[in-house]
Formats: sequence, structure tokens, C-alpha cells
Amino acid sequence: MQDEFQAMDWDKQGGLLPVIVQDVATLRVLMLGYMNRDALQATLASRRVTFFSRSRQRLWMKGEQSGHVLDLVSLEADCDSDTLLAMVRPQGPTCHRGTASCFPAAPSDFLAELDALVDTRRQERPEDSYTTRLFDAGTRAIAQKVGEEGVETALAAVVQSDSALCNESADLLYHLLVLLRSRERSIADVLDVLKQRHRLS
Repeated sequence: MQDEFQAMDWDKQGGLLPVIVQDVATLRVLMLGYMNRDALQATLASRRVTFFSRSRQRLWMKGEQSGHVLDLVSLEADCDSDTLLAMVRPQGPTCHRGTASCFPAAPSDFLAELDALVDTRRQERPEDSYTTRLFDAGTRAIAQKVGEEGVETALAAVVQSDSALCNESADLLYHLLVLLRSRERSIADVLDVLKQRHRLS
């Protein structure tokens, strides 16, 4: 087991630690599970989240039957060393009911969800999809569309209503997501640049 987890307080809850699972892309809380020492070791070794099932009294890798595994990105202990936060990339819905989260109203980053949907459109190219038509037109045409939407947004800010400004801004953001994905980049890459600038300022 990694040194950073050696000092976890295993005794507080009878050898188990609650684990909050969060989607690294959308920041949505997906579920709560429990790990014992063996489950933690299995998770760190496989990089797939493994819990201790209290009902079955055995280790249980999330998605071992459905295939909807949770690929581990990072694992962090809380300030009291008695709870873990697992940041993951879910491979399919997390809840056994087929929903993304076990918490139906769990908030998330909608822009990240939209970005993921745009990337799915890029890969699958469904017919009768406006996004598909944009990708089929190519990066140059998408870039031109972003330019047009940028001008329309600027004009709306100067001479139109607040509602018009918000609508044009939505168009601009959407087309920018498509442009980024056409170059195999994402909104997360842009946010990384902003974060770096923030640290330097």
C-alpha cells in the first residue's frame, strides 16, 4: 500500500473507509462505497475502483458484471484520514438503475458534459445531426463558423438585449467546443491553460 494511505484510521468504522466517488470530467458525485485494506490495495494495483461489499462480505470491483467499471484517476484522503475521495472516469452508468449517478439530482459541470457529447458525435457521426455536419465540413469551416458566432456575440453585447447576448454566447461556446474537438482538444485543455495563468498571476 502506498505510504500516503498507511496512516488511515481503519478502526473508526470497523476496518472500513467510506469512499466518495466523483467523475473527474463532470465533477458529478457518482456513488458512495466502502473499502477495507484489501479493497484499497486492489484499487491501487488495478487502477479500477474495488470496494468491500458489506452485504456479500467480499471484495467487489465496480462493474465486474456490467462492464461499467470506474477507472481510477486519483485517490485522496480527507483531513481526518477516515474517508477517501476517488476521482474516476466511469465506463458507462454507475447506478444499477442505469443512470450516471446513484444520486439523481447530483450537480455536475454541464459544459464538460456537453463537451463529452460533442466528442461522442465526432466519433460516431450519427445521421441527421448538426454536429456531424460540422465535423464533416472540416476544421476550416468550423473555424469560420466560430468567427461568425464571435462577431454576432460582440454585436449582441453592443446593440441587442441581454437575452440575445446569452443566446449568441451559447452558440459561440457550442461551436468552440466543436472546433476544439475537431483538433482533438477539449474544454479541459483550455481550462488547464486558464488555471496555469491563474497560478502565475
